[in-house]
Amino acid sequence: MTTKSRRGRLRELIQTRGFAALGELAEMLEVSESTIRRDLEALEMAGDARRTHGGVFWTGKPETMRVFGNRRDTMWPAKSAIGLRAAELIDDHDTILLDGGSTTYELARHLVKRPLQVVTNSLPVAHLLSSSESIDLIMIGGCVRGRTAVAIGPMADSMLHTLNVGKAFLSVAGINERGYFNSDMMLVESEKAMIAAADQTIIVTDSSKFGKVSLSRLCGLNEVNAVVTDTGIDSQWKERLETAGVGLILADPLSGIQRSDGSLGSDGSLGED
Repeated sequence: MTTKSRRGRLRELIQTRGFAALGELAEMLEVSESTIRRDLEALEMAGDARRTHGGVFWTGKPETMRVFGNRRDTMWPAKSAIGLRAAELIDDHDTILLDGGSTTYELARHLVKRPLQVVTNSLPVAHLLSSSESIDLIMIGGCVRGRTAVAIGPMADSMLHTLNVGKAFLSVAGINERGYFNSDMMLVESEKAMIAAADQTIIVTDSSKFGKVSLSRLCGLNEVNAVVTDTGIDSQWKERLETAGVGLILADPLSGIQRSDGSLGSDGSLGED
């Protein structure tokens, strides 16, 4: 087996399993652990994997996750930039909550090695973060939606009512003058419980969601602390969010330069509603 084909097979194994031990990979590929380590260095440089004590876990692009496999679109550069910008709002040792969605998954990718306490109802996010020794992971239970791989329903809501987090990062399917929307009524009920459990609520969404509406209303425009979106948002929506007292934080997917146009305090905290 050539080096190229072996590394391709190694990448496939880690991607499929999510996490694998070095000895296991060496045995499956019939090479030494030192060879595996060299191959993993190449995967790490490509951003597809990250080593931890005794093994390696997958950190590749979201389209490699089954739940996101058929959902890649032209907004992925924006979602990636939003995830990076949102990660900058989180301090080490914070307790945060992440709901399910491709943008919150992008956020989670930037948290893998950080010392945090993370609560989530997303199987892909939990899968990504579960092998990180620096993260204290709390998984919300409940009925798992196969299409989105999130746990929702009365059991999830009941657990959320017992928790408190510093910041909740939520994704939405639409935003209009009446507020924020998602297409699943049970999901929205769980997200309402997430808002109640959080000191601050931050919406992470790309600019294509503005001006759209979906089945179930989550809350009003002024009922969150901030919105993290990309620079494609138009001036009308900037004004509406400002009028509602919502911090607007922009990420530029083209230049990779993120900037804040909103109520971020001098200490990096979000302004109150």
